[in-house]
Amino acid sequence: MEGKTMVREDGKRNFALRESDGNETSTFSGNTPRQAALKAARRLDPAPSESDADRTELRLREKGTDKVHIYEGWAWKESAPSDKPDWMPSEITEANVSKQGIEHLDE
Repeated sequence: MEGKTMVREDGKRNFALRESDGNETSTFSGNTPRQAALKAARRLDPAPSESDADRTELRLREKGTDKVHIYEGWAWKESAPSDKPDWMPSEITEANVSKQGIEHLDE
């Protein structure tokens, strides 16, 4: 299994969000690690604006591998676009991430 990526039938890969103690609390899927990191970042406590947002380290281990993708993520509130669908709230959470690197687990 070493070195093989677990790709689902729909082409998405699964990434486990790792806490500082090594616990893996949530799983996010995406075609790329960045896509999964953006989903994780949207769960952060959103700041009132992007310039006020605190950056948080996100460590995502690709399931089936020892590769941990490390991102800085931040989230903020933003007004929904004027052409938003009816079901969308007037304020939405936006997020962004910045890749910091990759680590390999020794476990």
